[in-house]
Amino acid sequence: MLRTIGLMSGTSLDGVDAAYLETDGERIVAFGPTLTIPYDATLRTDLRRLLTRAPTLAADDPDLTSAVARLTDAHIAAVAALGRPADVIGFHGQTVLHQPQHRRTWQVGDAARLAAQTGMRVAFDFRSADVAAGGEGAPFAPVYHAALAAEMPKPLAVLNVGGVANVTFIGRDGTLLAFDTGPGNGPLDDWTARHAGAAYDQDGALARSGRVDAGVLDRLLADPYFARTPPKSLDRLDFARRLEASGLDQLSPGDGAATLVAFTAGAVATSVLPERPLRWLVTGGGRRNPAIMAALRAALGAAVDPVEAVGWDGDALEAQCFGFLAARTLAGLPLSFPGTTGVPAPMTGGRVVT
Repeated sequence: MLRTIGLMSGTSLDGVDAAYLETDGERIVAFGPTLTIPYDATLRTDLRRLLTRAPTLAADDPDLTSAVARLTDAHIAAVAALGRPADVIGFHGQTVLHQPQHRRTWQVGDAARLAAQTGMRVAFDFRSADVAAGGEGAPFAPVYHAALAAEMPKPLAVLNVGGVANVTFIGRDGTLLAFDTGPGNGPLDDWTARHAGAAYDQDGALARSGRVDAGVLDRLLADPYFARTPPKSLDRLDFARRLEASGLDQLSPGDGAATLVAFTAGAVATSVLPERPLRWLVTGGGRRNPAIMAALRAALGAAVDPVEAVGWDGDALEAQCFGFLAARTLAGLPLSFPGTTGVPAPMTGGRVVT
């Protein structure tokens, strides 16, 4: 068994999640402490700017190198604050570009510096091999979800509502299917920042103050992405043009937020799965938004619960996953599969630095 620390900074750009996990990459033996180190406002703003510049950004651009140094420092601080030695750290880094159709994915962060400062091995660059082989490069959590749900009734769906939303479907026979369903919190966070001066729609208050605009929602759900057969994946900004053309900006702050919540739920409801899940378990920041949870229950017509209902830690789940994937990397076990990312065969990945 390996002692692992998983580090995850997601598309919401809110900070670093860290989690301790004991695993051999197949079985989960023990959970340990977890924590979050928020990005400061300046770093979050700088990373958001890099997202829009990433397609043409040079690796030595001073804005990029400055942001990478600061986000790596945040990861180093998270490991120190966790206070547990580990055999390996799973370091996802921060995604600034994800274009699998062009066989490009880019997660920034200085793994060598992280290893040097912590004195621990670091597994990183989990997505590149998958994308190079023609896979979507995301999502990577399904194999961890399957390990967690080994004894649960199936079929089961695990929905992660972060900046982008993605689903893991686990069939009665253990079949794994996964893909990005569409936008998660990302557009709603951006809308709330612009119209309410807040980082996110706390308690769904803004969305619950408005009404869904059916015309705008229909235009958003007409995006060709939803007709594509999975596996499929998204960049956080992939819907930016559709949002601009939808008429969303003509709505009041409350109506716009309500429509974006309905867009997130409606995108999930368009998902074609092999069987109707007995239950949907929701993780990611979206599970804390009552407006999103209510919209999902209405759209899916099924049991929809936060992952805490089955004893999982939704705040730590993705970080735990990358500790699990680090162990699989060291063991040479596959990280992605034809049903999860579309690779031709189960695919190993990740690199290790000491």
